[in-house]
Amino acid sequence: MKFLDLAKVTIRSGSGGNGCVSFRREKFVEYGGPDGGDGGSGGDVWAEVVPALNTLIDFRYQQHFFAGNGRPGMGSQRTGKDGDDIVLKVPQGTEILDVDGETVIADLTTIGEKVLLAKGGNGGWGNLRFKTSTNQSPRKGNPGQEGVEREIWLRLKLIADAGLAGLPNAGKSTFLAATSNARPKIADYPFTTLHPNLGVVGIDQREFVLADIPGLIEGASEGRGLGDQFLGHIERCAVLLHLVDGTSEDVAEDFRIIDHELELYSEVVYDKPRIVGLNKIDALMDEEIAEKRAALEEASGGRVYLLSGATGKGVTEVLRALWAEISAQRAEAAAEGDDESWQP
Repeated sequence: MKFLDLAKVTIRSGSGGNGCVSFRREKFVEYGGPDGGDGGSGGDVWAEVVPALNTLIDFRYQQHFFAGNGRPGMGSQRTGKDGDDIVLKVPQGTEILDVDGETVIADLTTIGEKVLLAKGGNGGWGNLRFKTSTNQSPRKGNPGQEGVEREIWLRLKLIADAGLAGLPNAGKSTFLAATSNARPKIADYPFTTLHPNLGVVGIDQREFVLADIPGLIEGASEGRGLGDQFLGHIERCAVLLHLVDGTSEDVAEDFRIIDHELELYSEVVYDKPRIVGLNKIDALMDEEIAEKRAALEEASGGRVYLLSGATGKGVTEVLRALWAEISAQRAEAAAEGDDESWQP
């Protein structure tokens, strides 16, 4: 299945049916008069989160979603049939944006969550509605209300507990493959990863979801390389694992490049808790490891974990550090939820 995380679609709710102008005329029936029914309401347009979806690829092949129109009213006080609703089935973590690409209409993060995107038009009144003591034979009915047509953007932000960041070939995909059942493409050239990958990681009988995004390069915020188009997938993460290639000549500069690109992209992402790991230590001598670790600690201003995704050395310590951040934030969110639900 191809991965697509951004799609533009056109939606239109149904128009209401016209009210009917009709009069009762039956032989041997003493009282006649108006009996026109109301028009049916137009169908609504909804978006709903469904399980087992992790891409917006369906919206590449269908970009127009039109709800059904209401049927007109009929004689004998018969109301027209309502138009059929239409539902856009989206994966968990989908943001719905207005046509400007910035205004958030809805952020759908829970399975089964449903939001109304366009309300169908009301049906028009039949002439029976206009009957009064002074106007017992009204000859007018209302037209149905027009539906709403609009263009919207669907943007998928994968829901993961932790996210991987780093330059191309920093070993992110190798780390994901070593710690989960995910099988991302791994090769010895840059930009092996072309779309985000998710994996479920287990540590100390606990599980969390880890997201691997394509590598960033200097100038990604300006569109270089794959740009920063995939950084949205780590906006929901509780913690970032910043991997630095230990075989690089200047690990401190590699750290600063990614650090700067994250800052340019979003303060929300930049301010997230971050764990820094010096990867590929299996290819280094002890003296090189000590020297590069010191340089990286000076650049990051914090602890640097030593690991090798290929051999598994140091991976457990990194996973425990990630879980500590994740569990702390989960506990904080649960406490805030309890506070909000408590009523004095």
